[in-house]
Amino acid sequence: MPEIADFVPIVGESVVADLRALAGRLRGRRILNVNSTAVGGGVAEILSRMLPLLHQLEVDAHWDVIKGNERFFHVTKKMHNALHGGSEPISGEEFAFFLETNRDNLQGMDLGADIVFIHDPQPIALVEKKDGGRWVWRCHIDFTSPQAGTWEFLKGYIERYDAAVFSAPAFSRPLAVRQVLIQPSIDPLSDKNRELDEEAVAGICDRFGLDRRRPIITQISRFDYLKDPLGVIRAYQLVKRHVDCQLVLAGGGATDDPEGAQVLEEVKGAAAEDPDIFVLFLPPASDVEINALQRASTIVLQKSLREGFGLTVSEALWKAKPVIASAVGGIPQQIAHKYSGILTHSIDGTAYWIKQLLQEPEFARKLGENGREHVRNNFLITRHIRDYLLLFLSLFTRGDVVYL
Repeated sequence: MPEIADFVPIVGESVVADLRALAGRLRGRRILNVNSTAVGGGVAEILSRMLPLLHQLEVDAHWDVIKGNERFFHVTKKMHNALHGGSEPISGEEFAFFLETNRDNLQGMDLGADIVFIHDPQPIALVEKKDGGRWVWRCHIDFTSPQAGTWEFLKGYIERYDAAVFSAPAFSRPLAVRQVLIQPSIDPLSDKNRELDEEAVAGICDRFGLDRRRPIITQISRFDYLKDPLGVIRAYQLVKRHVDCQLVLAGGGATDDPEGAQVLEEVKGAAAEDPDIFVLFLPPASDVEINALQRASTIVLQKSLREGFGLTVSEALWKAKPVIASAVGGIPQQIAHKYSGILTHSIDGTAYWIKQLLQEPEFARKLGENGREHVRNNFLITRHIRDYLLLFLSLFTRGDVVYL
């Protein structure tokens, strides 16, 4: 893990000094984060990078993970899809089992913190144990058009919190509690984002059989229908008729996503007859491999159908890569169209822009440069920590006075 001082050359001394000052105001307060998985997905990744830095700032921050069986995660995946606009109904029995699992977790968890920070729907009902302290619900998913029944079920719990945090203005809902906008972030010093020498990049590309002499189009994401990997393959196939290129679909799974294996098999089936499509299921701790694949790529895609934020966009932009991504969820906050990347709305549009950027390398290079600076100014972990510290302090504020 980096030291907090290691960020000074990237963000400046004043940013780090501000973090130290804010953290000092929280000394003596215990903060507990709770989510549904320790490995896989953006929430676990952010927490695994953020907590050690908070500890260096002498903030008493902790992280716990709820437990659930296969049935529980099947229900929460249905809820996840419903909140992204899916039509599959969730039965009363399934909602009851969801609550039963949350209540079972309450028996073995110490939730006696000054601030309890609950991430996403899976542990949302833990708020039933709220007894003093401040409770915050953090939504990391795309709430643009949630299914009404699932939203109404969750709303009853969200309104028991002291505040709700969303990643994009479009996700805000009519709620009786305070709402806060805080975007996610990447750690520029993590294995996934730090600088790699050419030898390391070349070695990983050789291991996977990639030909660096031909363009490489890459999407890094979990194997999830909402990431539209089959749509990525169709866009690539349209491009392949005109340009000799390769496609990399790389990513892993998450312990709270039971659909991943099925999606992976469908993707492998769609790619089976093309030796230039590389479907790479990466195990946990493959951050260096992901870093190298992004750095080796000519263009990086994120063709999501729904997206809470899409940290893989910021990861690729940080490496000054031209990114083509769907104009959904939190992605437009990271990309200004034709300035810091390209926003698309369809398979045909994605294919069109892939061809354009392959034919205009100078334009593609400039998009990457602008994208890197946009990430430096807005989506690094130091800004994210600052926003959380300010939120935590505000929870003890009355008027202009902070009560600590």
